[in-house]
Amino acid sequence: MYRTQLQLLVIVFFIGTSLWGKTIEVCATCEVKSIKEGIAIAADFDTLLIKKGNYKEFNIVIDKPLTLKGENYPVVDGEDRGEIIRIIADNVTVDGLHIINVGTSYTTDYAAIRVVKSDNFLIQNVVLEKLFFGIYLERSNHGRVYNNKIIGDAVDEYNSGNGIQLWYSHHVQVDRNIVQGTRDGIYLEFSDNITINNNTSINNLRYGLHFMFSNDDVYTDNTFENNGAGVAVMFSKRIKMIGNLFKKNWGTASFGMLLKEINDAEIIGNTFEENTIGINIEGSNRIEYKNNDFISNGWAVKVLGACYANSFINNNFLYNSFDISYNSKLNDNVFEKNYWSNYTGYDLDKDGIGDVPYRPVKLFSYVVNRTPETIILLRSIFMDIIDFSEKVSPVFTPDNLLDNMPLMKRSE
Repeated sequence: MYRTQLQLLVIVFFIGTSLWGKTIEVCATCEVKSIKEGIAIAADFDTLLIKKGNYKEFNIVIDKPLTLKGENYPVVDGEDRGEIIRIIADNVTVDGLHIINVGTSYTTDYAAIRVVKSDNFLIQNVVLEKLFFGIYLERSNHGRVYNNKIIGDAVDEYNSGNGIQLWYSHHVQVDRNIVQGTRDGIYLEFSDNITINNNTSINNLRYGLHFMFSNDDVYTDNTFENNGAGVAVMFSKRIKMIGNLFKKNWGTASFGMLLKEINDAEIIGNTFEENTIGINIEGSNRIEYKNNDFISNGWAVKVLGACYANSFINNNFLYNSFDISYNSKLNDNVFEKNYWSNYTGYDLDKDGIGDVPYRPVKLFSYVVNRTPETIILLRSIFMDIIDFSEKVSPVFTPDNLLDNMPLMKRSE
């Protein structure tokens, strides 16, 4: 028995030693002077320790399991000549590099770091500047993109790329990254079982987050602020968006979140503050909207049609110009126990529930949907009169769209 255990320990030791590999130093005064040279001579599972300095290199291909570790953020300068690092092996780590000057092309999506058909990768503590695409994952799975800072200087959509892009990639964690000044901060397409947590995506030209045809993804505690059009969620199923902040996404066609053809999702505990539209919804069904705060938006929720079996429960609607906008007289959605700052009812039995149902759809919102120019009459007394008349006797707005149990105090 003891001999068998000893043999196992020896085997584990030798396997572990081979996996740890050796460390190869790279610097101007070292024996190995370039990253490409270090990769060429490295064995599987070696570590390249890249010393502080400036390395003018591009088209660096990592074709074996390696760790590239930067010491004091060495600069890898692609000199605008093309892609800088391409990973085509499993078990690769890139850590602590400062990568600048990615090439720009109208035919090729050059990236600072591209991961192609790789598993078990880790990209962390990397700073990317002067980029086209930042981190691009292509048919790569079971990896992590962690604690990176991606700073673009995008001016026009046609000649800029996305900060973090996933294409046909699955089971990836995107955590604690800062992305700004790109086309889309984070973009996913055909990527399932992705977790996107604690990221900050701000000041991007188009979307802070944009994803299509991606199922079973989870987004928690992210900030999407001051982007061209907030977050776009399209053609996906079983999405969970929990505890995120959507703020100051302003513009004539802007929103905190756009939902298009989304089914069986959970949108819980988010804050939508100072957006043109908090949530813009079209063709989305069986979604639970719960414990969200809609604060000082133009429209808190704008429903464009074909939205069925959704529930709005325990949300706070605070000081929005319009709480709910509907373009149909049909309603198949549930509004229950929400707090509405515009509610003027009473609570005689003191149970915290208003005794009079609340109708959140104003006639004026219906008019503005049909004739946008009428928005200039928003604060006029004439609009208050027609809204009151519609509330008393609904003609144009859904007569069954009401909250029968409005909260008297803000939901916590």
